[in-house]
Amino acid sequence: MTAQNGKYADFETLREQAVALRREGLSLRQIRDRLKIFNNEILSRLVRGEPPPEWTKRPNAKDDLRAKARELRLRGLTYDQIELELGCSKSSISLWVRDLPKPPRRTREDASAIARRGWEATLKRREQERQETKRRATESIGTMSDRELFLLGVGLYWAEGSKSKPHNPQERLSFINSDPHMIRVFLAWLDLLGVGKDRLRYHVHIHETANTASAEHFWAEIAGIAPSRLGKTAIKKHNPKTNRKNVGEDYHGCLNVRVLQSADLYRRVEGWWCGIVGAALSSDQEKRT
Repeated sequence: MTAQNGKYADFETLREQAVALRREGLSLRQIRDRLKIFNNEILSRLVRGEPPPEWTKRPNAKDDLRAKARELRLRGLTYDQIELELGCSKSSISLWVRDLPKPPRRTREDASAIARRGWEATLKRREQERQETKRRATESIGTMSDRELFLLGVGLYWAEGSKSKPHNPQERLSFINSDPHMIRVFLAWLDLLGVGKDRLRYHVHIHETANTASAEHFWAEIAGIAPSRLGKTAIKKHNPKTNRKNVGEDYHGCLNVRVLQSADLYRRVEGWWCGIVGAALSSDQEKRT
């Protein structure tokens, strides 16, 4: 039945129709459109006392958390413990369980256990955040051009490689590091410069207390060479007074990669580095002016 002459038809008749539609499973919007009643107050009065159909009830995202919170409270957990378990705020927990009996007062040991679990949860969250940050940073690099590898290699060498000193004026390329990735990048850089593998010499440097044979196989694999290509391993004498941290199965010492007949290349690397410094400072100066 529709509105007539600007007024609604008999209320009771409309209510009968609205209730019938409600019981058929229609929503308020559907009843409104069916009866052409666009006054929300009147529409609510027409279906008053009739429960809405199940399909119109929006699930509450916190219903499951509320049920779990009540279950934990009945098991004797405190607000702090429930907060750690579910990650909810104490204000929400209080609303959900305030009608339930309070658990016995916790002991000092209980408080310590809660604090320890809280700290463990914090460390776990920080580690997840750390790994996610590293993942996004890794993905942001993408591919690397030859020029980018070239500039990176120059900076890497000038930071970690051997350099000519007034007291030791040797002009040759020699790079030593304990990080396998640094060694791989350095070798990729040498390959980009056209340095043949026949000009490279490899030597492992390791403490005498470590597994020398294992370290030699490790570095040979990193460098992509046969173990027989390695030169004599340099053994470092153990100092009992030194509290070394680089011990255990993950300790492989360092690999030294030396380039034969590299005086001219060393001079060019030094020049390239000077060029990088000059370009960086010039760019910075332009931004300031």
